[in-house]
Amino acid sequence: MSLELVLPSNLSVGTFDSYLNIVGQMPKLTPEQEHELAVLYRDEGDLEAARKLIMSNLRFVAHVARGYNGYGLPLPDIIQEGNIGLMKAVKRFNPDVGVRLVSFAVHWIRAEIHEYVIKNWRVVKIATTKSQRKLFFNLRKSKKGLGWLSKLEAEAIAENLNVDLKCVYEMEKRIDGRDMAFDMPVDAVSNEDNYSAPSGYLMEDESDPAQLIEKSDWKNYKEGLLSEALSQLDERSLDILSSRWLSDKKATLHELAKRYNVSAERIRQLEKNAMKKIKASVVLEA
Repeated sequence: MSLELVLPSNLSVGTFDSYLNIVGQMPKLTPEQEHELAVLYRDEGDLEAARKLIMSNLRFVAHVARGYNGYGLPLPDIIQEGNIGLMKAVKRFNPDVGVRLVSFAVHWIRAEIHEYVIKNWRVVKIATTKSQRKLFFNLRKSKKGLGWLSKLEAEAIAENLNVDLKCVYEMEKRIDGRDMAFDMPVDAVSNEDNYSAPSGYLMEDESDPAQLIEKSDWKNYKEGLLSEALSQLDERSLDILSSRWLSDKKATLHELAKRYNVSAERIRQLEKNAMKKIKASVVLEA
């Protein structure tokens, strides 16, 4: 049996329409040809056989991808993801099972397309679990028109997909939601009074360079005042404050009382007086 497959030589096309035209002209394989090519690739690692299997089924990927044209994503990108699924299917295809490659590959093609749609349909990922993904794609197909689901429609979808009714309503809200640009769109500049971009009311003060410098200068100034006030304390008062507030292992009043051979109440008084002096000095200078 001849496995000669004549392929177009100009596959590096400049337009998407040219690509579709070329893959539409790819010769189809008979079941016998497909089986022999699959055996060659599986048993001998023949990459040319794998290439022929892929090229002859690119039209099928384009056909499947067109079903996802309503998600607002570029069709060429959807087809590219489907082609990746086809290549994965060829790698795993067992010619001895007795099914055609397209029947086996459709799962892999759809899986790659689904992953692409989920990741790129919105800025925030709309579905993460397996049940959410199933609900997302089936809900879009099940909804009639642009209105919200009726109670009967929602219940029917929940029953058919074996999911909770709350999940149906939650996914419907996610699907009907829309991304909002953080900055004002170019076409809204001339009509600023009627458009409110999040960048206008979600201001982050911490990102303002002027405010960051001001805060840094103020912090350094306060630390300088504190350092100056501490330097004016007597040695015992400074040690008490350092031991009570500036050490990793803070000393108790009784430990300091034993250190200076005075009562714990006296240590408390010395600490209180030192704190008053520091507070008065820092507040007065500020």
